[in-house]
Amino acid sequence: MGAGREVAISLDGVRDKNVMQLKKLNTALFPVRYNDKYYADALASGEFTKLAYYSDICVGSIACRLEKKEGGAIRVYIMTLGVLAPYRGLGIGTRLLNHVLDLYSKQKIPEIYLHVQTNNEDAINFYKKFGFEITETIKNYYTNIDPPDCFVLTKFTAPSQAKK
Repeated sequence: MGAGREVAISLDGVRDKNVMQLKKLNTALFPVRYNDKYYADALASGEFTKLAYYSDICVGSIACRLEKKEGGAIRVYIMTLGVLAPYRGLGIGTRLLNHVLDLYSKQKIPEIYLHVQTNNEDAINFYKKFGFEITETIKNYYTNIDPPDCFVLTKFTAPSQAKK
């Protein structure tokens, strides 16, 4: 299906002038409303937050927050990753996640993690394909959505085995 057709998927940074695109996507994609801190964190993460375009139509996004752990180590938190339903299965989510994973790897950040609702098997399986593992279950993490529980999925940087 679709063989032989090259579709233009492009990524663009989120800036003050296009942050409304991210807000519109989030309203369409997620059952929760995000506050100003979410958008400030997304903007502050720089290259770790991207919009995805399919033939110049904004159809997906990944938004991350860079966190400092005790001891000063940085870790990446994927706040949201989503693609509008008609555009799923085209590799857009994979492209967004790979972009962030490449940055995380190049910058030698030891940990990247996210929360996923416990019944969201599609998302859980998607992240597991990229080496994420369920590392924790949090009861009553979400308010106003059912089930309220989430899994924490984490990926740790593999010890450096690259021979370059």
